[in-house]
Amino acid sequence: MKIKSKVNLGVTRDPKLPVVETRGLSAGYGAQAVISDINLVLHPGEVVGLFGANGAGKTTTMLALAGELMPMTGEVELHGEVTRDPLYRRAQNGLMFVTEEKSVIMGLTTRDNLRVGGVDIDIALGLFPELEKRINIMGGLLSGGEQQMLSLARALGRNPRILLADELSLGLAPIVVQRLLQAVRDAAAELGMAVLLVEQHVRQALKFADRAYIMRRGTVEISGTTAELMSRISDIEETYLTSSH
Repeated sequence: MKIKSKVNLGVTRDPKLPVVETRGLSAGYGAQAVISDINLVLHPGEVVGLFGANGAGKTTTMLALAGELMPMTGEVELHGEVTRDPLYRRAQNGLMFVTEEKSVIMGLTTRDNLRVGGVDIDIALGLFPELEKRINIMGGLLSGGEQQMLSLARALGRNPRILLADELSLGLAPIVVQRLLQAVRDAAAELGMAVLLVEQHVRQALKFADRAYIMRRGTVEISGTTAELMSRISDIEETYLTSSH
């Protein structure tokens, strides 16, 4: 699928320079750190998975990258500069954060949801042609999969430089999950967007990712390319991706 974009792609993105980097990042709630000493990096055009069992610290890491949580120690660097900006500032600088809670205004049609989000309808339908027949349907009457397609279209249609996607697939059918992950993969390849992807469907997500980090108990314990991780996926699933460990 080709993404038909009418937006200005802006400054040429050097794939050798990271657009996101953390160094010794710790963050949490109140005085309690949930993640500690997180070091990760994202480059333009790549899809990177962030995996782990429930409670491993994945969402807390995403919130810290998005500016919803400030670091307790360490730092977050975006586009080569350390930042403590809140989410709305980071959004103005090209970061989009899609959460498991679908960002759909239920009382507006699909068309008006896109307009409110500042997204060209043709671009959105280029991403998800399935929405064309639902363009005048209220958001609250869309299926869960259609709502998540709309949420992702609103994010990708603004041509972000960075996409943080937290559990896109939660509660959705496998065929819809594949559509969402393929759209993310295409956007990374065609627009040079850097993606950090939290997913429960690890094997499926790895089909679309370049590499991944595996978290346990608030720290990153494994990182590697897709091929490296798939070569030991059974051990990773047993040791790192079940809540009993």
